[in-house]
Amino acid sequence: MSDQTTILAELTEVLEQRKHESAEDSYVASLYASGINKILEKVGEETTEVIIAAKEAAADATKQGELVKEIADLWFHTMVLLASQDMHTNQVLSELARRFGIGGHDEKASRGH
Repeated sequence: MSDQTTILAELTEVLEQRKHESAEDSYVASLYASGINKILEKVGEETTEVIIAAKEAAADATKQGELVKEIADLWFHTMVLLASQDMHTNQVLSELARRFGIGGHDEKASRGH
């Protein structure tokens, strides 16, 4: 199994490869073939599942494993979203690196929100 420092890069490569595969043979290819609305639907669904799992884990620590699994699903589907837009996880990692060391209030203020 890949170590944690390379899994995002490896998964990004696989997601790119799936763009050239049959929707019948690949779940990710079927998402790409279904279009942006289906991909966004999956991201929304996974977001809701993370919220529910987080509430359950907050009430019962034995359910933290389910929260981790739901967050993994959300990350995966947001990576599919990025790939569908011809974007790369490195763009998100670069943005996180840019923000590192900047206080949350200061970073948010810099965006004008």
